[in-house]
Amino acid sequence: MSLNRTAKGIVLVPTLLLGGAFLSAALWTDDGLQTNRPLALGIAAVLLAGGLLTQLLPEGKPEAEPEDSSPR
Repeated sequence: MSLNRTAKGIVLVPTLLLGGAFLSAALWTDDGLQTNRPLALGIAAVLLAGGLLTQLLPEGKPEAEPEDSSPR
């Protein structure tokens, strides 16, 4: 289970950081540079939603280990 949690963290951190960067870039532009604002907002929304969605997905059941029938 810890590997799945680690994988979720590896996905969450960069997507939230990049989403926040795109969101701040969209909100912090000059009035003359508003042509890229919808694109930056769209990228930020996709990244933030993707990062949060990975946290909401249910974790799979752990696989049962096969029984060892070899003599010891």
